[in-house]
Amino acid sequence: MKKIILSAIVFVGAMTLNAQDEAPKLSISGTVDAYYQTYLSAPDDVSGSFGTSFADEAGFALGMANLILSYDGEKTGVVADLVYGPRGDSAAGGYNLNQLYAYWNVSESTTLTAGRFNTYLGYEVISPTGNFNYSTSYLFSNGPFSHVGLKADFALSEDFSLMLAFMNPTDTNNNTTGDYGFGAQLGYAGQYLNLYYDNDSVLGFEIDYTGGFDLSESFFLGINGAYQVKDDAGFYGAALYPQLTTSESFSIGLRGELFGYHEKDGEDLPSVFATTLTGSYTVENLTIKPEVRLDAWTNGENLENGLPYVDADGVASESLAAFTIAAIYSF
Repeated sequence: MKKIILSAIVFVGAMTLNAQDEAPKLSISGTVDAYYQTYLSAPDDVSGSFGTSFADEAGFALGMANLILSYDGEKTGVVADLVYGPRGDSAAGGYNLNQLYAYWNVSESTTLTAGRFNTYLGYEVISPTGNFNYSTSYLFSNGPFSHVGLKADFALSEDFSLMLAFMNPTDTNNNTTGDYGFGAQLGYAGQYLNLYYDNDSVLGFEIDYTGGFDLSESFFLGINGAYQVKDDAGFYGAALYPQLTTSESFSIGLRGELFGYHEKDGEDLPSVFATTLTGSYTVENLTIKPEVRLDAWTNGENLENGLPYVDADGVASESLAAFTIAAIYSF
């Protein structure tokens, strides 16, 4: 009799533990970031910046507060990614929401996601913890930030993956035009070919490659290239991201980017070569990133608003240099 009772207790206990393991779980994470920036080739009180997203103010400035709430069950779940601050305002497109979506793991190899989710195009992301450099590239700044719609992810094998998406035009929360965008991503062993098309309603067509290679245990090379066209005009660019890890707490990385504009039969269109050198020092959950950046335009006088910068004398210039130091806390 005692054996029967003991067996019953063990069985009920095991069932309770299994039920606890299978119960939906709430997790909370996020970041807070701020920075100081001073121009090396121009006065700090000039109006203007590099022209890329985020980190575009002189002196002490704020990035954003980011709070991510996820509720994950065995097959379904939801994510609410909340942002507040200048970086979040620029990227979220209203509502202080970076992402808000639900997902369903239909099978071991298929996941459906519906709602607002960050873009699959490009090497860089909105969160400062997802990028090595603190300032962002021209490719990131001119491409999409987020999408609202439905996507399906397929794990075709250990190395191959496929994503298909049907969405509002990029970065559009409220679709008032009746136009839609289509997306696709083919992945192989950490290399991704990305496609986007929206019938010229917002972005038009963009093809993008994102990948990288571990050249040694301490050296990584990231790669991004893209070409976009809308109404016979658009942008192109390529960027390399070599990164060297020198210790458990410190690494250093370079972003070299060529970005330019193109149009049918266009001549002398502007292009820019941007070089950004960033250090990354981490202590516990805090990361300090000192950064030096130099952007130099060719045919900058043909930009929509003319030469983009000024020099130390206040004269219009095609180049700008700056020093930035950022503090990022993640939890």
